[in-house]
Amino acid sequence: MDADLTRRQLLRGTAAGVGLAVTSGLANAANASTVGEYDVVVVGSGAAGMTAALTAAKRGLSVVVLEKAPTFGGSAARSGAGIWIPNNPVLLAAGVPDTPAKAAQYLAAVVGPDVPAERQNAFLRNGPEMIAFVMANSPLRFRWMEGYSDYYPELPGGLPNGRSIEPDQFDGNLLGAELANLNPAYLATPPGLVVFSADYKWLNLAAVNAKGAAVAAACLARGTAAALAGQKPLTMGQSLAAGLRVGLLRANVPVLLNTPLLDLNVENGAVTGVVTPTGLVRARRGVIVGSGGFEHNAAMRAQYQRQPIGTDWTVGAKENTGDGHRAGQRAGAALDLMEDAWWGPAIPIPGDPYFCLAERTLPGGLIVNQAGKRFVNEAAPYSDVVHVMYDKNPTAPDIPAWLVVDQSYRNKYLFRDTLPLLPLPDAWYAAGAVVKASSIQALGSAIGVPPAALKSTVDRFNGFAWSGVDGDFRRGASAYDHYYTDPLVLPNSCLAPLWAPPFYAFKIVPGDLGTKGGMRTDARARVLRPDGSVIPGLYAAGNASAAVMGHSYAGAGSTIGPAMTFGFVAGNDV
Repeated sequence: MDADLTRRQLLRGTAAGVGLAVTSGLANAANASTVGEYDVVVVGSGAAGMTAALTAAKRGLSVVVLEKAPTFGGSAARSGAGIWIPNNPVLLAAGVPDTPAKAAQYLAAVVGPDVPAERQNAFLRNGPEMIAFVMANSPLRFRWMEGYSDYYPELPGGLPNGRSIEPDQFDGNLLGAELANLNPAYLATPPGLVVFSADYKWLNLAAVNAKGAAVAAACLARGTAAALAGQKPLTMGQSLAAGLRVGLLRANVPVLLNTPLLDLNVENGAVTGVVTPTGLVRARRGVIVGSGGFEHNAAMRAQYQRQPIGTDWTVGAKENTGDGHRAGQRAGAALDLMEDAWWGPAIPIPGDPYFCLAERTLPGGLIVNQAGKRFVNEAAPYSDVVHVMYDKNPTAPDIPAWLVVDQSYRNKYLFRDTLPLLPLPDAWYAAGAVVKASSIQALGSAIGVPPAALKSTVDRFNGFAWSGVDGDFRRGASAYDHYYTDPLVLPNSCLAPLWAPPFYAFKIVPGDLGTKGGMRTDARARVLRPDGSVIPGLYAAGNASAAVMGHSYAGAGSTIGPAMTFGFVAGNDV
């Protein structure tokens, strides 16, 4: 490699460079000395960035990945790593009855006119090829998440059994010393277990369901087998990030940590490199920005998004502060979808907030607003629930809302990592994230909700539970509603009455997996100006770009699937 950056070069002078960026607002590219030159410079080592880098490298181009954090993997490494890619080879090998026509029909119905058809088609066309490419050029393998429904399976082309895949088990030993630099998971897997995302729904039911108990036993068996084989087993986002990183190691692509993007270098209207704290890294062919969202930038969230909003309700990587967005704007990029995010109801427990998936869907719970009334189908896709929260909050305050359950619920189901029957952590109570009371009326008083209204709401909900039909919000009408539920509960696995004291209320706020607004791109992942013209040399993928999903969410993995796909597209186009 010519004029390569070494880790020592980049670390030298970092403090001075960061100080310049803070005091001046942006780096002075004109005065930055050149410290390296490559065909392609990739910003960010998440799913988008590493896929882009691997793709460009396999074309024979010289590539470097610049990563702001002291770890690689970004938000992808923290995630469950579902990947939504219709018609991919893993699905077809598993016998999933998908077709290009079904996928196009479904995506168009979900996304609507918010995203140009050319971008939707580029995602559908390139996604399967991307999965095949990654499997051919890294040790990654994937599994179908059978039964994890598309989020709107009732729409034309929707699949009730799902299109999502996830990484297979991966041996962390393949990373060697780089394993120490892998960004940790959002929720650590219990020691001795090997758990896939598809196992999660069953582990919640392990105390009351034979299949749940069998899945728990299988997780233990996999962990035992891996330990006996001397492996360091990784799954979910840890597997995805590790597998892509091994692919880069084998392709001789350096990933330089602690190397933030301060600005883009622009010459004669074209992007020709990245300014870092130690100087300019030149790109002969182009820069691909995969720097993540802006979920941890309070000023940007206040500027673009609805209130109340904050940086402490997100589970995105803490380094995601919109660096790529701001640099792209300075280079002339248009921004889209900045008001939106990959939303989901979250419980603000101490430390990281808890992104609430199964718990709000399992039978025996309901969500109420500050008036003590239900306002949403609790089992709806998580992004939709938060959209409703924001839409209704100005006239019927529901931020925060409250997830109300009873002791019968707590006796049956895992809650985050607290086993059934065991007490919830004292710190949750101290933080106000959960409140407990001996009656529904007392619970209402404790959370500032009218006691009589809450009692009336619970009584009405209990009637729906006995009949199996939610007459207010149709909970259970969609196949998706039943994914995180208890199949032994009849007649509607989404609904069970609340009757056993004490009763619990969990505070619900609008959390997210990351923001989904970013630089406007075309079907080739090229960044566009407001007038629609292309900024030469600049590409974007992942949450640094405006999502191909628009304001919606097609299925589990609608963040990572498009991120990897448009990283692949950029890596092939640059």
